[in-house]
Amino acid sequence: MDTLNPQSMDADMHETLLKPEQLRHRCDLEALGITSTTDITPDYSVLGQSRALDAIQFAIGMDHPGYNIFVSGSTGVGKRELVSRIVSAEAASGEEPSDCCYIHNFDRPNQPFKLIMPRGMGQNLHEDLRKLIEVLLLRVPAQFKSDEYRNQLQQLNDEFQAREEQNFKALGQKARESGITLMRTPGGYTLGPVRDGKLMTPDQFNQLPEEERARIKAAVDELNEELTELVHEVPKMHQEHQARIRELEQETTQGVIDPALNNLRQKYGSHTEVLDFLDTIHQDMIENVDDFFPSEEEERAPLHKRARSGKFRRYQINVLVGHEKNGGAPVVYEDIPSYQNLIGRIEYEAHFGTLSTDFSLIQPGALHRANGGYLVVDAQKLLSFPFAWEGLKRALRNREIRIDPLEKMYGISGTRSLEPEPVPLNVRVVLIGDRRLYYLLKHYDPEFTTLFKVYADFAEGFDRDRENLQGYIGLIAMLVREEGLTHFDRSALEAVIEHSSRQMDDSEKLSLNRGQLIDLLRESSFWALRQGASQTGRSHVQKAIEQQRYRSSQYSELLQQQIERGTLIVNTSGSAVGQANGLSVFQLGDQRFGKPSRISATARMGTGRMLDIEREIKLGGPLHSKGVMILGACIGARYARNQPLSLNASLVFEQSYGPVDGDSASAIELCVLLSAITGLPLKQSFAVTGSINQHGEIQAIGGVNEKIEGFFELCCSRGLDGSHGVIIPASNEPHLILSEEVVDACREGQFSIHAVSQLDQLIELLFGREAGAADREGRYPPSTVNGMVQLQLSDWAEQARKLAAKGDD
Repeated sequence: MDTLNPQSMDADMHETLLKPEQLRHRCDLEALGITSTTDITPDYSVLGQSRALDAIQFAIGMDHPGYNIFVSGSTGVGKRELVSRIVSAEAASGEEPSDCCYIHNFDRPNQPFKLIMPRGMGQNLHEDLRKLIEVLLLRVPAQFKSDEYRNQLQQLNDEFQAREEQNFKALGQKARESGITLMRTPGGYTLGPVRDGKLMTPDQFNQLPEEERARIKAAVDELNEELTELVHEVPKMHQEHQARIRELEQETTQGVIDPALNNLRQKYGSHTEVLDFLDTIHQDMIENVDDFFPSEEEERAPLHKRARSGKFRRYQINVLVGHEKNGGAPVVYEDIPSYQNLIGRIEYEAHFGTLSTDFSLIQPGALHRANGGYLVVDAQKLLSFPFAWEGLKRALRNREIRIDPLEKMYGISGTRSLEPEPVPLNVRVVLIGDRRLYYLLKHYDPEFTTLFKVYADFAEGFDRDRENLQGYIGLIAMLVREEGLTHFDRSALEAVIEHSSRQMDDSEKLSLNRGQLIDLLRESSFWALRQGASQTGRSHVQKAIEQQRYRSSQYSELLQQQIERGTLIVNTSGSAVGQANGLSVFQLGDQRFGKPSRISATARMGTGRMLDIEREIKLGGPLHSKGVMILGACIGARYARNQPLSLNASLVFEQSYGPVDGDSASAIELCVLLSAITGLPLKQSFAVTGSINQHGEIQAIGGVNEKIEGFFELCCSRGLDGSHGVIIPASNEPHLILSEEVVDACREGQFSIHAVSQLDQLIELLFGREAGAADREGRYPPSTVNGMVQLQLSDWAEQARKLAAKGDD
């Protein structure tokens, strides 16, 4: 019978047992001389994000195109806040952007002109033109109703009538000298001989001598020719008369318009495009002066409404983007980055079922508003809108904003629309997204790297050293003041820092998740005020943490109840062959908790096949399958180096009805498999987490604190007796920041936590026997666990050889 060495086993267990001070790496601020946040100077610096800060400042400082920024990092690290702070500070001292306007193209109305003006001048010109229309609506009709204009018009009319009468009068005098009269009839003018001052009748004319009749006919024919020429001259005289009237109207109109426009010319004399536009307006107003005469219906409307009517719209300007003075460069945050919201759009008006548009219905996009400054966009939202990404790239690539309707992007011919002149673009775009999206764009979109040359990656945490601690406490002091919270004493600060490290799963790190930090500070202050404390202490911080967990712990409590009732079978006492307790972490939203699961294995003689039941039923993920494959390699390397591995084995997470992934259970799976091979029982009072490599080394895993606390809760509910404990990888020891309840139980000897780095250490803890060391030939002592595994595998290999030989016979 094999003998064991209890003293040796106790020594091994003591060697791996972690001390209470190793279970929660506490923060001690006494050396820093801190009593509370009242003594701390707030720190407004960008804590722990120097890499991202340098990248953003570099991109902002580059004047060359293409240096737009993609900002990534986890939710809550303060990406938007930092970007907003840096960009706003830079924009405040940046160059003032110009106003962007559109004006009517009198030659091609469907191709409006852009008009770029200095900051604030666009709105001024818009108001000046509106006032100009109102003034002209009053002055033009008044001028045409003035006595001066009427007298001039009457003089022209009189001149025309006098000239016409004079011409006909001269012809009439000539006719009378020849005994002929010139008469005006409803049908025009007519000539006829007279006698005694009266028109001859046909009988009287026929009674005249033939020689006299011939003379009269010759005179009439001659006069008819002159009359015809005179009649033909009348329309020309009318045209000349109308031309004179038009000249008078133009002179009258200019007499009203020119002084008003000259004021604007003087005001905007340094802007050539404005002067050209005013000249075009001047000519069009003269040609269409009748527009300023109101109809009967318009006379009843207020003056400002008449000035805004459609017939005067062409004299206005569309201030697409106007900027206030002394406002610095613009910073635009576009929350709905659709194609139209980015590039701009053209709206339509309905008139009796017909859609129409003009330059005044052009609406700006975020690029127009951000032109000359900065545009901040959420990358995920941007990519979710059709054509938005392509539209943004086109604008950045061409360095201009061209407004094209969506139907053009789809290749669909629609209602004839406007083709506004493109606006030059000078903007720095900041995309905010996650790392995965950045690398997908970088891989699949060739233009992405050209247009977004700068990558700003925000860190999730930083080292918990003395210098960073002082900065972190300064950050807490700043947030306490900004949020108007009760001040935190030293114990509360220590608790906050310890919780921050726990969020990083590393006692040597501090979390930079500002959102979670602010929530913890607010809730801790709430409980301090609720309990009437003048300052927030450690107990209040712990209360806030407990309440956060409690509010989202319904599902974890349900699992705990199912285990306690035996619905989910997990043993925490005694020993059993081929089964043990593994530890898993569940992630539900922001909540993360650990629970034990039974892992079982079977083993028999075979051909070396390791059956992963989870993988076979497609519940096992690739990482879990990788861990199981490593088990087979590890067993073959340790126990069957000089013989075939005649083993068929199966592994499964019992009562697991969902996906299983990760290799954090591979170490316990190997021990369960060794138990199934040897028939040696495993202690059920232990739970194990840790992965294993092919050389039998135990490797670190994630979620170690939650896993330990999950098994501890189960053991507490069943009653701690000092035999319960958790075995973790030694490399996870720096990550331990366990709850005070677990630490106190370990200090009192009611619970234990062991850290192992080699498979043999794990074997001795679980089997309660020596693992055994291999000699030079790779053989283990037969009385040890390793030796028993080796003997069993050798026996199966021999049986397999005999069966194979018998089959050959």
